[in-house]
Amino acid sequence: MISQEIKAATKEAHQKLEKTVVLRLKDIRNYTDYAEVLKCFYAYFNAIERAIAPYIITSLLPDYPQRRNSSYIKQDIIALGGSVEELPSPKVPHIHDEVTALGALYVLEGSIMGGPYIVEMLKKYGMDKGFSFFSGYGADTGRMWGSFTEVLNKTVQQPEEELSIISTANETFSLFGDVFQQHYAGLSNA
Repeated sequence: MISQEIKAATKEAHQKLEKTVVLRLKDIRNYTDYAEVLKCFYAYFNAIERAIAPYIITSLLPDYPQRRNSSYIKQDIIALGGSVEELPSPKVPHIHDEVTALGALYVLEGSIMGGPYIVEMLKKYGMDKGFSFFSGYGADTGRMWGSFTEVLNKTVQQPEEELSIISTANETFSLFGDVFQQHYAGLSNA
């Protein structure tokens, strides 16, 4: 099943991105710092959502309209007193069909699984708001992940599709890390 294969095949890229994100989260000292981290999430997730929009439709993923999206990140940025001005300009993978769209969405949906840990980390740093995005689906997280992986396993059947989804997911992880590098390099040069 591709849901198991993709996890194993993207482990290295996932861990590299996770390290980048955790380092930025550990630097949070106030709401402004937190909003800056969220700007990276917002810029990238919003760009991915636009790229996959023609392919992730309700006939493929019936509950897609109910899934967490970048609007939650925007709400959190505003709740923290920030704005969505001066965002990074992310590069996204080339999305050209359902399989590559699912590969990119795998990364976005998978990020929900770590959300509760991020909320706990942020609370330790004194944050008490801006958690709607990282809260994911709450008690429904497992069910929502299960329905997503069911669609993956049903849709991706051929060996070339498996290679394509894995390649896109790896690139999605990698390019997301680049957003943090670009954004924080720009801040340090400002």
